Amino acid sequence: MKKLTAYLKEHKITEVECVISDMTGIARGKIAPVDKFIDEKGMRMPESVLLQTVTGDYVEDEPYDELLDKADIDFICVPDEDAVFKLPWTIEATAQVIHDTYDKMGNPIELSPRNVLKKVLKLYEDKGWKPVVAPEMEFYLTRRNEDPDQALIPPVGRSGRQESGRQSFSIDAANEYDPLFEDMYDWCEEQGLDIDTLIHEEGTAQMEINFSHGDALSLADQVFVFKRTLREAALKHNVCATFMAKPVADEPGSAMHLHQSVVNIKSGKNIFSLDDGTKGPLFFSYIGGLQKYAPEFLPLLAPNVNSFRRFLPGTSAPINLEWGEENRTCGLRIPESSPQNLRIENRIAGADSNSYLAIAASLLAGYIGMVDDVKPSTPVQGRANESRQSISLPLTLEEALAVMSESTACREYLGEAFTTGYIAVKQADLASYKRVISSWEREYLLLTV
Repeated sequence: MKKLTAYLKEHKITEVECVISDMTGIARGKIAPVDKFIDEKGMRMPESVLLQTVTGDYVEDEPYDELLDKADIDFICVPDEDAVFKLPWTIEATAQVIHDTYDKMGNPIELSPRNVLKKVLKLYEDKGWKPVVAPEMEFYLTRRNEDPDQALIPPVGRSGRQESGRQSFSIDAANEYDPLFEDMYDWCEEQGLDIDTLIHEEGTAQMEINFSHGDALSLADQVFVFKRTLREAALKHNVCATFMAKPVADEPGSAMHLHQSVVNIKSGKNIFSLDDGTKGPLFFSYIGGLQKYAPEFLPLLAPNVNSFRRFLPGTSAPINLEWGEENRTCGLRIPESSPQNLRIENRIAGADSNSYLAIAASLLAGYIGMVDDVKPSTPVQGRANESRQSISLPLTLEEALAVMSESTACREYLGEAFTTGYIAVKQADLASYKRVISSWEREYLLLTV
């Protein structure tokens, strides 16, 4: 706690938000006065928090009783001194500290998304490898929405007009929201979030922020913090920011594109490239692993019912796991680069995914591919969504959860408890969704059937 205590005193912090990520990616935790936080060196929270659904409910009896102590005991949350973020939007001087979770014997809690990513990273470390990732986060800005039955509306910009039509890569369209983005950049800099380029994406008031490449755990933390930061900046300017995968009908969905490569820990060289600069066997087997195992891990990349609304034929989102050079219609794109920067862009993950779990799933699929020397398909030329469709994805959450439940790789590498618990949480979300009658049903069935 010495490093952390020094930071808190140096920045005159008076309150500490002690947080963990639940399965959905929601920040759960406690707010403590700084002296109490330093004195207690962490916090305790009930185990059941990690089986909480997106609605705030808990999974039903059998998985709950199977995975948790019947007394609903606490787990121990230990602050990570390298995951401290000073919150710029609070009135009191406040720091958000991400915690790791352990049982009373000191064992990492298997249900914790951050622990899941750390488990995958340990597999790489044991091989002498280190993943390098660079997330790209897409999102929409909208007017504030008080009625969930009403469609989202683009916000009014500096010009006093509501954005209309597609404005891909438009500088002027992005500049409509300059005051908001200036706050966003200032707040991210203050927190040490390594964001880079801002782009106006294809959809109306849809944007993208790119992160600089770096350590996988650090980038997962940063995406986790960034989502909250952007939402706070948007609220300050009386608009909303949403990372829903498909928030607006007839508009493109929002993805979390994941650029990933792997370097040798000792030499720092990219293991995807050979000494002569050509693509090596580990590069191709990494692609093969993504193609083979991404369907089994898909609920970690597309975690909600709404996630699968992105995967529609004829839209900009890939509905395949084909790969190709500089081909954005492929689920796995290979950007043009130098041999040292050779990487794979996984375009499947939704912006709504939990950053810890999405990065873990993508890295794990590639890892198994390299270890088992999985052979990829031949690269696609032209539009992948219109080609052979030999490597397809489950297209509903229900189907994806069924595939995941049969995955031996998921249970072997991520653990029986995590796999069972995650599927139970998502099945509870799905059951909650099915109880809601949609406006489409009322519009077209009410007086006709």
